Amino acid sequence: MINFIFNNKFLTAAFITGCCLLYSCENDTKEVEDYTKKVIMQEEIKTVELYMSQNGKMKAILKAPLMLRVYADTVYVEFPKKMHVDFYSDSTEIETTLDCLYGKYYEQFNKVYLRDSVLVITTKGDTLRSPDLWWDQNKKIFYTDKYAIYKSPGKNIYGGKGLVATQDLTSVIFNDPTGTVEVSDSGFPK
Repeated sequence: MINFIFNNKFLTAAFITGCCLLYSCENDTKEVEDYTKKVIMQEEIKTVELYMSQNGKMKAILKAPLMLRVYADTVYVEFPKKMHVDFYSDSTEIETTLDCLYGKYYEQFNKVYLRDSVLVITTKGDTLRSPDLWWDQNKKIFYTDKYAIYKSPGKNIYGGKGLVATQDLTSVIFNDPTGTVEVSDSGFPK
């Protein structure tokens, strides 16, 4: 009889303790989200002036009011307010300038995505405009699959489906060109 009462009290105490433990094991959902959410680190730099060189030669100077370096799955550098780049020739003369309202540099691929009022101008007066443009630094080319406008003395060419152009705009190839080109008496462009 004493064993039965002891076992009964023991089981009741164990049951009450177990209920208390189960009741107290509640997780706050906000706290769980804070522990499990993905954290993206970023650095912010204001009034940026970057000098880019290769083999000891100046290749470009980039200026921007704001630069964000984001450490995500793919590390990238973002220029959300605007950016201006001066490209230099081997004789350290400015040969091309680039302006846009937004830029994003993917370090792993060495490519820059440019968008919003992209404008490329050479010292010869050649002009390239596009709503968005990719700049491949390794190949030194610009390319896009959007429309683009290329103007130079005597040429106004509109590309409805993209283009590929060298960084100094000496070669511009449109996918679906329309426009006007002045030709000489021999039938070749001037």
